[in-house]
Amino acid sequence: MKISVVFITYNEEDRLEAALKSVEGVADEIVVVDRFSSDNTAAVAKQHTSRFFQREWTNFADQKNFANSKATCDWILSLDADERLSSELRREILALKSGAEPEFAAFSMPRQAYYLGRWIKHSGWYPDRKTRLFRKDRARWEGAFVHETLIVEGTVRKLHGILQHFTYRNVGDHVVRMNTYAGLAAQKLYAEQKKCRWYHLAVMPLFAFLGTYIWKTGFLDGAAGFIIAAMQGSGVFIRYAKLREIWKKGERIEPFPN
Repeated sequence: MKISVVFITYNEEDRLEAALKSVEGVADEIVVVDRFSSDNTAAVAKQHTSRFFQREWTNFADQKNFANSKATCDWILSLDADERLSSELRREILALKSGAEPEFAAFSMPRQAYYLGRWIKHSGWYPDRKTRLFRKDRARWEGAFVHETLIVEGTVRKLHGILQHFTYRNVGDHVVRMNTYAGLAAQKLYAEQKKCRWYHLAVMPLFAFLGTYIWKTGFLDGAAGFIIAAMQGSGVFIRYAKLREIWKKGERIEPFPN
């Protein structure tokens, strides 16, 4: 079992090094596809691999599929620069590599986020199971705007080791990315000819907050859980406010083909 560890990056000089070090001994090859970062991301990547490429941004799914096409191994471990393999997950993957060729098409793993100084155990953020280890010829990413999905042909087996997610650097970073994702989600809704109704602005944000904080027991994550819930509600509000704005402008948005 030979594994290409694949990253897509953009201005990740402060986090990429730790991600690359976490896959040492696991990766038979490292592939990095960068969105023409303006920081030292390229220099960091080139210290660890010669398989470094730069490409203009299209969308998450298309960028990841391009990166996968550059992998030469039969298996791909797809990671983001803010993710790390825990010691248990490393052991599980190394055990797979030392055995016979797996009969499964892919492997999923629970992902746990580190946010505002603590590991988040609730709030709908954990266990955030992700399928990230897969046969190159039996999976591809789909999704035209945001929240890309890995489509796997075959059986997915569960691993138990945690994929550590060092998510938003701080509240400001959370706000910036929430705004970006809300905009992409609004474009997706517009492409689907969805409209913004009054309840999307007046009711759904409150439901999103309560769902995260109460139903998904975000209150057990302390102040961080309250902030996550508030951001969740705010994200819903901004998404539909942006959708309304797009309709007012009369823009035309086409999804990028998979």
